[in-house]
Parts: sequence; structure tokens; C-alpha cells
Amino acid sequence: MREHDMLEKDEIFSKVLRAGRRTYFFDVRATKAEDYYITITESKKFTEEDGSFHFKKHKIYLYKEDFTAFKEILDEMTSFVLNNKGEEVISERHQKDFKKEYFSEKTEGEEEPKTTSFTDIDFDDI
Repeated sequence: MREHDMLEKDEIFSKVLRAGRRTYFFDVRATKAEDYYITITESKKFTEEDGSFHFKKHKIYLYKEDFTAFKEILDEMTSFVLNNKGEEVISERHQKDFKKEYFSEKTEGEEEPKTTSFTDIDFDDI
């Protein structure tokens, strides 16, 4: 069998989900015994400071005997997340320039963080 024929045989059914820097590939493939299984590939693009880029890929092989349990757990996990955090995406944390701000009450003996963005004035001096 020619290599081209073997490649076509692998491409039984495919779907692509593009999600920002990530792309998910869902592929149905065939075993040597002509049974089907699914591969899920996450491809994530990383850009270097010089403008060059590379991709990191992670792949899951999912066989028919695991479909039901996998789907049940995936459904349970996604429901848990959506029920507890809703569907709104907190995307600002994924921005390159995101800086987490911490807000907390001062506890006894704890010093306030020093900052240079304002002048400390004692109202008795005015």
C-alpha cells in the first residue's frame, strides 16, 4: 500500500476547535484491526521575543471501551465548573501584561506596602 493511501485511511473523521493560542484537533482513526478510536490533540502556539514561534502538542488516545466513563466524567466536571463559576471567562488573567493586584486588610503588626505613586502628607503640616 502506498504512503498516500495509508494517510487517507487515517483521516476518517476530523473536527478542529480554534481557541485563542490553542487549537484542539479531534480525529477518528482506525486500529490495525479496523476498529475506531479518537485522538484529541491540543496544540499551543508559543511566540519567542525575536518573533519566532513553536508549537507544543499534547495528545490523548481514547478507545471505545472508555467512551462512556470518559463522557460521564467530562460532563460532571464541566457541569461542576459552570455551576460554581458560571460561563463568564476571566480572560484578563491570560493577557501578557496582566498584573495581579492583591487587596487585603492590614493585620496588626503588618506594615503597609510602600509605593512611590503618591506623596505622604501629614494633615497637621497643612
